[in-house]
Amino acid sequence: MRQAQIQRTTNETNINISINLDGEGVTNINSGIGFFDHMLNLFAVHGRFDLDVECEGDIEVDGHHSIEDIGIALGTAIKNALGDKCGINRYGTFYLPMDESLAFVSLDISGRPYLVYDGGEMSPMIGNYDTELTEEFLRALAFNAGITLHVKIIYGKNSHHKVEAIFKALGHALRIAVKSDPRMKNKIPSTKGAL
Repeated sequence: MRQAQIQRTTNETNINISINLDGEGVTNINSGIGFFDHMLNLFAVHGRFDLDVECEGDIEVDGHHSIEDIGIALGTAIKNALGDKCGINRYGTFYLPMDESLAFVSLDISGRPYLVYDGGEMSPMIGNYDTELTEEFLRALAFNAGITLHVKIIYGKNSHHKVEAIFKALGHALRIAVKSDPRMKNKIPSTKGAL
């Protein structure tokens, strides 16, 4: 089983995360931010990852520290769970419709972190979730997991649907990328021989 557990403690947050990349989509998530919990649940269920997230953060300030630090910890957990990356597909791309919205996510578990994000216009808040923090979470995740990540809302109107489509598409794309290819059992999926 490819799994990892991360504890991250700062003056702003105390986070415990565990992930099993070969799970069934079982989740236990408590970030203190209801909508973000919902998004992490969708990410894990659509990725078929078992995911536990516990975060005590300074949400009386706002959600920024909690959401960014969860991205850091989750990215680190994904990187650790993948180990040497032998046998993985490496690349994953997914289009996901959510009612009137359509999201595109494409990623490369390259060891070269990068984020290209185009979420379009969104309402500033969805419940107690600041929609600007979607990009912050994705950046923290990509840079700590060593993923090149491209995310785009192709079209849509409803901000809830747009963010939901992003997290679902991310789960699907990552599931494709981390899937083991038996033909590559003990091989790194790169002509360089390293990722």
